[in-house]
Amino acid sequence: MTIKPGAFRFNTDSMKLEIFRGSADYEGTASMAGIGTLAAGQWEEIQATSPEVQTGGTRALFAGGTQPGNSAVNRIDYINIDSTGDAIDFGDLAIAGARTQKGALASRTRGVFEGGTDISPGNVTSTIEFTTIASTGDTVNFGTANVSTRAQGNQCSNSTRGMFAAGYPGSSGTDRIDYITIASEGNSLDFGNLTAGRYAAMGCGSSTRAIWMGGADPNTIIDYVTISTLGNAADFGDLTSQGNDGAACSNSVRGLCAGADSASPYSNVIEYITLASNGNSQDFGDMAVSRSGHRGAASATRGVFGGGNTGSMTNTIDYGQIMSIGNAVDFGDLTLARSQISACSNGHGGL
Repeated sequence: MTIKPGAFRFNTDSMKLEIFRGSADYEGTASMAGIGTLAAGQWEEIQATSPEVQTGGTRALFAGGTQPGNSAVNRIDYINIDSTGDAIDFGDLAIAGARTQKGALASRTRGVFEGGTDISPGNVTSTIEFTTIASTGDTVNFGTANVSTRAQGNQCSNSTRGMFAAGYPGSSGTDRIDYITIASEGNSLDFGNLTAGRYAAMGCGSSTRAIWMGGADPNTIIDYVTISTLGNAADFGDLTSQGNDGAACSNSVRGLCAGADSASPYSNVIEYITLASNGNSQDFGDMAVSRSGHRGAASATRGVFGGGNTGSMTNTIDYGQIMSIGNAVDFGDLTLARSQISACSNGHGGL
């Protein structure tokens, strides 16, 4: 049997999937065994990688925040979402320094952090910085945001684009949506506008959609955009209760919104949406600890929520199984108690 370039086989000796390659002058002379040279045609193992191969599981990063005493920190922690246990020191926010209220997003390889404030005297920055998630170490410069902002919440991305929205550049929120190409450093560009200006909205998404839930002034708005296009957001539905400054995360099917600040200063409510179908959120369960100012990250199976303010800063991390319904349980602790933290992962639903 003559084999054509592009054919696949499973090698039962090596237990690997292989693809058949030939050079430009290959004339289809190889048998199923392959000849062993590119000119004559040869079988080559298909190389593949994933967060599990790179890190032993999907990693979440928790960066910056406000610590007891109301000062900003530059600490970055990491956890393996697929296990449980306390966070480990990853490195520092090295470009803008100690910051709180930064926006965060990630691809499979990079974690990106945008904006933020140093609290006192309240300088807001336009700095965008990034780190390589599979390693440890300090951030390096990525570029500059269009507007200096306190992003105050999870942002959205797929494997190519990162989206920043619902920031707090001055005395009120904004409807501006900006984007970056994660793999190539540079400044953010204008994407479009949200349906209403606000800040502290909670972002998540799939590989095609970016979604922002709630925001301040407290509201129930859920907006979405198609990541690969440019343009304004459209209405997705509503949260069941008003909220902002909580945590959001998603796998490729469901998005979770956890503990949004509402009529009570601190909430433990978790709601969920189905990313591909517009509609209102539904009840999921409760977080282990009621709080606000925490942030979320996800793997394909788990959503984790780290840090926050319970009346005092907390180092709590709890988690839930995204595709089930039920209460979150204890995961471990951050290295520092803090609120207004930023979080991202290399295995979320946008990837």
